[in-house]
Amino acid sequence: MSRLFPHPHLTLLLVVIWLALVNTLSLGHLLLGLFLGWGIVWITRSFLLSVPHLRKPLGLARYLLVVFYDIVLANLHVARLVLGAQSRLRPAFVEVPMDIQDEFLLSLLACVISLTPGTVSAGLSSDHKTLLLHVLDLDDQQQLIKQIKQRYEAPLLEIFECSPT
Repeated sequence: MSRLFPHPHLTLLLVVIWLALVNTLSLGHLLLGLFLGWGIVWITRSFLLSVPHLRKPLGLARYLLVVFYDIVLANLHVARLVLGAQSRLRPAFVEVPMDIQDEFLLSLLACVISLTPGTVSAGLSSDHKTLLLHVLDLDDQQQLIKQIKQRYEAPLLEIFECSPT
């Protein structure tokens, strides 16, 4: 059954999105949404990552609040940097060792880092043990690595059921 319907929750999400986009709840649009939702998921099934089991839902909510808070602060910091003298900028590439080995969680971590203004995930080593970041203004490399590991990576390991290296 899982071969025919590889990700039923994603299929239902796509159906809901389709119905919201067409803004009609008719039988025809429901059937078309079901067909599109199933078809898109079935065609892309080999590209989709499996999501680890969520162990701490409240921890995920707290994590999202921390990320949102960091995004707001980083926006203010980047605005100050951009409006100030460019000679004060200290851009750099930083390699951050990863404890996470799960592909979904690595993708999530890279997205969180890239969402925070001033940092961009630039690459991942082939062995998934090092994440390359570009930082707009680097003060202390070791402090940045410590902050990313404590603030973003460690909570993901606690929130989801996965094993670190």
